[in-house]
Amino acid sequence: MPAANTMPDLRAIRPPEQSTPSSGPADAAPTSFDPAYIKIRDFNFFYGTNKVLHDLTLDIAERHVTAFIGPSGCGKSTLLRNLNRMNDLVDGIRHLGDILVNGHSIYDPLLEVIALRKRIGMVFQKSNPFPKSVYENVVYSLRVAGRSRKSELDEVVERSLRGAALWDEVKDRLSDSAFSLSGGQMQRLCIARAIANRPEILLMDEPCSALDPLATAKIEELIHDLKREFTIVIVTHNMQQAARVSDHTAFFYLGKLIEYADTKLIFTNPSNPQTEAYVSGRFG
Repeated sequence: MPAANTMPDLRAIRPPEQSTPSSGPADAAPTSFDPAYIKIRDFNFFYGTNKVLHDLTLDIAERHVTAFIGPSGCGKSTLLRNLNRMNDLVDGIRHLGDILVNGHSIYDPLLEVIALRKRIGMVFQKSNPFPKSVYENVVYSLRVAGRSRKSELDEVVERSLRGAALWDEVKDRLSDSAFSLSGGQMQRLCIARAIANRPEILLMDEPCSALDPLATAKIEELIHDLKREFTIVIVTHNMQQAARVSDHTAFFYLGKLIEYADTKLIFTNPSNPQTEAYVSGRFG
């Protein structure tokens, strides 16, 4: 059992079962992809007495992009924020069921939540760089952890900015304020900051909603590159974006999982009429 101030290595234990992609309504057998890196099991979530997520069960594959889609208020962002327990910051919340990452429950009472969030990075809808230089934005989490050796910080800055496809654009501006960057550059800087600690999982909540088409295209290209190293879960209202960037797609409605399958199936041959109506633009 892990020590109270550490988090288990999420890559230490491989999931034992092997399964193949499938699609179907939420009340069917659990939809599973190989390998099932994140397992959500019979998960219910409440804000006070208001139940907003209902009996969710799904598996998320390692080093793939999984998109959560559905109309506003359907619970997709709430579920995303539960994957790294960001919702713990809200008063009056509670859950039933479990979420496991590589066999380890994220609700293990011995698990330190701060350690969990180092392992599961997050990029928000609106870019939120710190009022610091480009350099200091990237190394912020390392400095907080007491890591200050310049050679290490320099290496992390270059690696992270290259990983975010931003190094060539800012390598001569590392001491400039992050706010001097364009909107798309600031969002990629936030991605660089999120991957500086080399998390296993990267959560993205509408990462392109405030960006122009050119900046959006760069972020989408970046997502394709990042999945070589990270398991990515993205929430998006943009159906075309979900179709372009994701390997698997989950459609939610009123807090319930309606259908979860290979993205191509969701957009070309969904098994549920609600899914077909949503992805074709007839509602939502």
